[in-house]
Amino acid sequence: MEAFGQRLTAAVSERGPLCPGIDPHPELLRAWGLSADADGLAAFSDICVTAFAGFAMVKPQVAFFEAYGSAGFAVLERTMAALREAGVLVLADAKRGDIGSTMAAYAAAWAGDSPLAADAVTASPYLGFGSLQPLLDTAAAHGRGVFVLAATSNPEGASVQRAMAGSRTVAQSVVDDVASVNRAAANQAAGPSTGSVGVVVGATVTDLPDLSALGGPVLVPGVGAQGGRADALGGFGGARLVLPTVSREVLRAGPAVADLRAAAERLRDEVAYLI
Repeated sequence: MEAFGQRLTAAVSERGPLCPGIDPHPELLRAWGLSADADGLAAFSDICVTAFAGFAMVKPQVAFFEAYGSAGFAVLERTMAALREAGVLVLADAKRGDIGSTMAAYAAAWAGDSPLAADAVTASPYLGFGSLQPLLDTAAAHGRGVFVLAATSNPEGASVQRAMAGSRTVAQSVVDDVASVNRAAANQAAGPSTGSVGVVVGATVTDLPDLSALGGPVLVPGVGAQGGRADALGGFGGARLVLPTVSREVLRAGPAVADLRAAAERLRDEVAYLI
């Protein structure tokens, strides 16, 4: 399979950088007139798949499916398959992170040959960046991507992410480790390309890490309802490929497919102009 970074670059060039999220929060299900159970989850997801079929990448939030047990995971599998059939890249927002054989099992689930495997998955490096190696290896072997949490918007994150690790913040060390992975992959490739490993940096982070040497994509959650401004995305830490991801800002326009699609397209056009 072609490397995720190459597929993502082509998709963004054709369909724009916005990554809508599928976050079936119970309050949203009720607001859409749906039941807070697996049937409501499936109806919600079907609407989102139809509305977001023209976008480069879509990010289902795994937790809201996992909350319904095996029935929720079945809906997630169908939703991911339907997005791929529509030509959309799927980013599973699972934020997995562990060590040893457990990390290898997570890697097999989300980046291997499992029915849950997505085009890319989010991961937490806060058991040490090296703990992610099984996931990075599995993703590379299957042409998939990984987005590693670096600097998140939640206030609790700052105590760890802004702590100093020598002369750098911990967040910067994560960015630099990802950059090293992408450089190593680029040295083995024929010609320059976007790396398949990216980072997650919140839209409301005020002290951005230096992203200029990352060599991969930057996922930026928090635009809109969470307080992040689209006009702050220009020159975002020196990043070359910025992917704003939005959920509530768009999903509250539902449940009509046309309204949901229109809200996402308006925001896509706005951020495409600014980035």
